[in-house]
Amino acid sequence: MSEVSLNGRCLVAGSAQGALLYADVGLSFWGGVEPFTGEVIDRHHPLSGQFISGRVLAIPSGRGSCTGSSVLLELILNGHAPAALVFERVEDILTLGVLVAEQMFGHSIPVISLGEAGFAALRGVAFVRVEADRVTGFNSPPPALERRPENRPAINAVSKISLSETDQGLLDGAYGKAAQVAMGIILRMAELQGATELLDITQAHIDGCIYTGPASLRFARQLVEWGAKVRVPTTLNSISVDKRRWRELGIDPALGEPASQLGDAYMDMGARVSFTCAPYLLDSAPELGEQIVWAESNAVVYANSVIGARTLKYPDYLDICIALTGRAPKIGCHLTQQRLATLRIDVPELDGLDDSFYPLLGYHVGLMCGAAIPVICGLEHKGPTLDDLKAFGAAFATTSAAPMFHMAGVTPEATTAELALGGHAPDKTLRISAADLLQSWRELNSAQTSDVDVITLGNPHFSLSECATLAHLCGVQRKHNAVAIVVTCGRATLDRAQQAGYVATLERFGVQFVTDTCWCMLGEPVIPPTARTLMTNSGKYAHYAPGLVGRRVHFASLVECVESACTGLASGRLPEWLRGAAHAEDSAHV
Repeated sequence: MSEVSLNGRCLVAGSAQGALLYADVGLSFWGGVEPFTGEVIDRHHPLSGQFISGRVLAIPSGRGSCTGSSVLLELILNGHAPAALVFERVEDILTLGVLVAEQMFGHSIPVISLGEAGFAALRGVAFVRVEADRVTGFNSPPPALERRPENRPAINAVSKISLSETDQGLLDGAYGKAAQVAMGIILRMAELQGATELLDITQAHIDGCIYTGPASLRFARQLVEWGAKVRVPTTLNSISVDKRRWRELGIDPALGEPASQLGDAYMDMGARVSFTCAPYLLDSAPELGEQIVWAESNAVVYANSVIGARTLKYPDYLDICIALTGRAPKIGCHLTQQRLATLRIDVPELDGLDDSFYPLLGYHVGLMCGAAIPVICGLEHKGPTLDDLKAFGAAFATTSAAPMFHMAGVTPEATTAELALGGHAPDKTLRISAADLLQSWRELNSAQTSDVDVITLGNPHFSLSECATLAHLCGVQRKHNAVAIVVTCGRATLDRAQQAGYVATLERFGVQFVTDTCWCMLGEPVIPPTARTLMTNSGKYAHYAPGLVGRRVHFASLVECVESACTGLASGRLPEWLRGAAHAEDSAHV
């Protein structure tokens, strides 16, 4: 009856079985899995429309958002989780969600990694049983599992990590229950990651303040009840509502109240009122070489790549655990050698680049590199702005599992490609063609009509310079009455834009500003219920919107967004830098 028998690395102990749901593409649980039903809602993913509940889910790894751990915690506590998770390689974000469910709430599912060959051997298998470090595949439903009590590791179990006196005190409970549990979770993750010691960090940015459902609030309130207080300066990511105006915006209290309460809980722990997914725009942004702990995928990529600060792609909940202790695993991008590129990607010479080029390129590069850190070559003389790099990094973080990129001649640790590679030859060199970018352009442009109902800007949050550019483009015009145009940004950016006069200009045009939250959390009625088609210049949101809000998307430059705000229609024009590829394609079809 058994077809496949495999040994792997047990990441979270347990036993379970079920029908196998297999894909060879990583999956972001945030924006990719509905937390209350278990449906895969990433409309670009091969599992789109499938339900993971009760099935053994096999994917190479997670990808995209750090909030995947929070979504998985919701699924575990509401009964819609997969029976087990099988990965190709060790996966931090989703595994952390299981560890939190286990350590804090007594619920768990088994998690195992099989390696490349073992994972590939599951393709075509119908049913799977997971028991500790073993996976068995079957062609028909296997006999029922004999249920045995699971031995859950205690939070103060002997660790293989070298601990300082303060670390041991934290683990023993000398600094309170919250810090004790936090240290226990940190050590579990550190051991999975292969760390042998911890390091001090200077600041934290918390992504777990996003409301994914009752479990996210339950987690934070439990920490507050245990007396949690952060030990390092801590900022908060976008929350799920505009905290000051959610009632005015017409948000249902069923979301507005718990989402606002979640923000309050993290402030009760001592976090700063910041509420932005772009903490690199704050005055508290770190410096080159600074050891930090940031969650929020775009922020992690920007910090590592553009600033040259040092952080892992920290999952939700591990971020606050580290903020409560000030200590992080000394592993991954905290270490110089693990920040080196292993993949070289060559970009074609293209003319007439506009701001739509960088998010599209980031989206495409992320799909190519998986978890490998790339160095992108060919843009040395293009002079991308910080806003361009922000847009590139956000889209890159959406489709890849990598915590950073290098851009030769642009980013601080890549003055040359050779420096980014550490003097070694790349494991692989890939080349992007204009035709490849045209294919990704079409993938992000999911709209089927030229109508535009809503212009969605600020994913990640708009910067002051983006506000200035948009104000210049809008000028003395007014938007079409039937089109909504909404910009999300941080409170600090909005204050500066008001002082500079940009907000007055944009509000005359018809722009609505929303702070504290971001497009990955916004839905109706900020998106009017009658709206069917969105337009954005964000590669990240163009990817997520069809699954998150069920709308088709036009992806285009900021100039095109303003034009469509005035006309209510998308022009459908390709940017100049893609027209050659389209012409070559047409000629080939003649």
